[in-house]
Amino acid sequence: MAKKKNKKAKRTSSSTGTIAAVIAGGLGLVGLVAFARRSRGLGATEGGSSAADLALDQPHHGPGDRANMDFRPDPTAPVPKDRRDALAPATLPNPNNVEPAM
Repeated sequence: MAKKKNKKAKRTSSSTGTIAAVIAGGLGLVGLVAFARRSRGLGATEGGSSAADLALDQPHHGPGDRANMDFRPDPTAPVPKDRRDALAPATLPNPNNVEPAM
């Protein structure tokens, strides 16, 4: 007699993949909904606070309003040698100086 092929084994592996795909899709949908809620600000009001000094009904500082002299930095003060690296401009490699690939 010829051996019968076991069709249930093939169905099990494909049904396992289908179940995994449905679960992954559901988790992706839940993540997308959570991201959309967060970006619209529905969940942002629970623990955050607004900046009172930036409110539209509050007066804003103009060009004539400056800090007291005691709180202004001295632009003529010497910079210590160990802090000069912080004032150096940020430089990046030039993207146009790329050697052609061979």
